Amino acid sequence: MNKVLVVAAHPDDELLGCGGTIIKHIIAGDEVHILIMAEGITSRDESRNEGLRKLELEELHNVSEKVCKFLGAKSLKMLNFPDNRMDSVALLDIIKPIEEIVEAVKPSIVYTHHAGDVNIDHVITNRAVITACRPLPDTSVKEILFFETLSSTDYQIANHNNYFMPNWYVEFEEIILNKKLKALEFYSAEMRLWPHTRSYEAVEYLAKYRGSSVGKKYAEAYVLGRKIID
Repeated sequence: MNKVLVVAAHPDDELLGCGGTIIKHIIAGDEVHILIMAEGITSRDESRNEGLRKLELEELHNVSEKVCKFLGAKSLKMLNFPDNRMDSVALLDIIKPIEEIVEAVKPSIVYTHHAGDVNIDHVITNRAVITACRPLPDTSVKEILFFETLSSTDYQIANHNNYFMPNWYVEFEEIILNKKLKALEFYSAEMRLWPHTRSYEAVEYLAKYRGSSVGKKYAEAYVLGRKIID
């Protein structure tokens, strides 16, 4: 059994980035833990006001709990970093809670955002995870994989420093894709109408495209950050 940690910046990123892979891990009997960094709401206002969005924040938290239960994940931890304002927080203060959950869970596999995303919270989450999972002699982390997130990774203007170039693919069958799409219905408020890239159709088309890239029906694609083979 593998212990898996998914570190996502916002509620719904865990599904958009690696929902099919999470489901496949759980079917295989692996233990999946999800950590969500930012609260996901207050960037809609000119200045952060949690009180103004209290009910919406509570509802989004409840939705994330329902997604965790629907997937069969072992645990969900939601932090409260400011949505799309994580660059206003000292990086060390972001790293420390990730270190705490890595120490508690002792995952062998970690999934998180790609460094080239447009969204600043994704970029900072990537940096914090890399630091929190640095290869110390007693680390449990053997594998770090970076996922793409529709409406962020694909919105970047690519250059050789930030381009998402997948070299790791996780294939899955239609039943897993359908469960991923069903799980995304919990986050219906975050989804958009086609042809927006954060639409149900775009999620399905990306799974087909990534699958066809490696001769499979459906897949999710990653960039391998590090793999340690004992």
